[in-house]
Amino acid sequence: MSAILSADDLNDFISPGVACIKPVETLPAQADSNPYEVTTEDKVQAPNPAPASISLTDCLACSGCVTSAEAVLVSLQSHTEVLNTLDTYPPLDVRYLSESRNGLMNGNTPPPNDAKLFVASVSPQVRASLAATYGISENQSGFLIEQFLSGSQGLRVGGQYRSGFSYVVDTNQLRQACLVLGAEEVADAIETKSKPKPVLTSACPGWICYAEKTHPYVLPHLSNLKSPQALSGTLLKSVLSKTLGIPPSQIWHLAVMPCFDKKLEASREELTHKWWQSSSSTETPVRDVDCVITSRELLSLAEARGVQFAQLPLQPLSPSERTPFPDNRLSNFLFPKPRRRTEQSVTAGSSGGYLYHIIMTEQARNPGSTISVQRGRNADVTEYTLVSTSGQPLMKCARYYGFRNIQNLVRKLKPARQSKLPGAARRMAASASGGSDYAYVEVMACPGGCTNGGGQIKIDDVASTLPQTRGEEVVNTSPQSQKEWLKRVDEAYYSADSESENESDGDVHMANGTGVENGHLTNGHRQFINGINTTEVQDFLHYWSSLVAIPLEKLAYTTFREVESDVGKNKASKTLDDTARIAQIAGMSGGGW
Repeated sequence: MSAILSADDLNDFISPGVACIKPVETLPAQADSNPYEVTTEDKVQAPNPAPASISLTDCLACSGCVTSAEAVLVSLQSHTEVLNTLDTYPPLDVRYLSESRNGLMNGNTPPPNDAKLFVASVSPQVRASLAATYGISENQSGFLIEQFLSGSQGLRVGGQYRSGFSYVVDTNQLRQACLVLGAEEVADAIETKSKPKPVLTSACPGWICYAEKTHPYVLPHLSNLKSPQALSGTLLKSVLSKTLGIPPSQIWHLAVMPCFDKKLEASREELTHKWWQSSSSTETPVRDVDCVITSRELLSLAEARGVQFAQLPLQPLSPSERTPFPDNRLSNFLFPKPRRRTEQSVTAGSSGGYLYHIIMTEQARNPGSTISVQRGRNADVTEYTLVSTSGQPLMKCARYYGFRNIQNLVRKLKPARQSKLPGAARRMAASASGGSDYAYVEVMACPGGCTNGGGQIKIDDVASTLPQTRGEEVVNTSPQSQKEWLKRVDEAYYSADSESENESDGDVHMANGTGVENGHLTNGHRQFINGINTTEVQDFLHYWSSLVAIPLEKLAYTTFREVESDVGKNKASKTLDDTARIAQIAGMSGGGW
């Protein structure tokens, strides 16, 4: 969860649980004193000690919120693991595989049996973090990351095999699929009552971890959609495995994300190839995402390889450096030229715009309706209401960011206790119905949303990298400066909207019979909602499913389950069981680990 959740300038704070002993262990040592010294009363009181801090490593070691098995798997994901994997396995020649399947050898030699195809996916929040750090645009930041991961001046400058990543996918493209499918899921839940109200976002692994281990009664509310990270992994491994004729274990997928919790998500047993591909039950599961690193770890990766990030070209890779994607139709969707206008607006929020796209989709079904936005008790609670032309509310949604607000939400959803007191049942039912007024709630663990993820580059990190930065110097690391820094990251994130619009070659034209209805563009059978061509996205999903011969339900959806925490358990009695369990899970991690 966010490493700066308890910063003074933010409106959230996670206090340690009763079973957490870390604050006691980290109490500052007492200053040296002479036991025989006689002191006066004014010297008895010691100065205020520094507050005890709890880092991500401490929380993982505690086994409270995160199980010990998960802690082992998360520890395997780091920039060091990326370098070790690149230097251990020779790169797989995609051109050889593509041409050999078409009967053209062209003198290429077959790749070794242990060769791997390296692919990566990058979130827009990471690009925004680097854009703010180096004083460049979000678009240029994307070029910078691609040059580092795939270009000749990046990772390929060193290592035994001088390997880089053959494909770098923008998770924005898969996020569009998540938004379209999410709107369909909510509409179906309203019409068929397949889920209790409200439907809750499932894209934030910190929130999912919290719900599964502390409030299992909210699990029926969770959306079953995979996150853009998970969907990217499933797409890349299923499509490349099918089109190149290689097993998923030969594809190594790196995700660059804004928070550490994404490492937990990648470790979920539901997000392996055995859940979407028909395979033997004895076959070792291969992860859809083999490794996750954060924005800060991306800088560490560059430093470890001896690459100066700020010196890389701010331009796309040349055609000679690009590896052709084996399917043209999917290539056009994953790597559009130019980049399409996205839904990254202030109104949509900094976490993907799930709520906003869902309520905009419902607005498209109700001509003339309007959206009313009202701030809640703090900046991280916002209510959206779709109002008909007659003034009647058609749909209510809300955004809850940060654990203090999440706790208020789950209290509203908690089932009422039975009581024999007169009128108690009626009062409890009334108090418990607060959350059911919403059709959908966008829930994120970090205050401020995903741009404020714990793995994002912080202002003190920027101060340490000033010699390499291109833009304005930022050296003040006070809480207020951190708050201003987060604003800069948000500005970079939202600027992608105007950048892509200016660079567009007319993805949506007004001159070709395109009309505007309630802010939604329509062009023939195509419908644009919130800047997303929903028809194109649906066509892409159906084509993907037919290409790999796997139902979309298996590719795009997942499950959640109640997890029992091991806090307070008898450590001595379960040590042996834990050791065997951790070793077994770590051994099943797959994907080249």
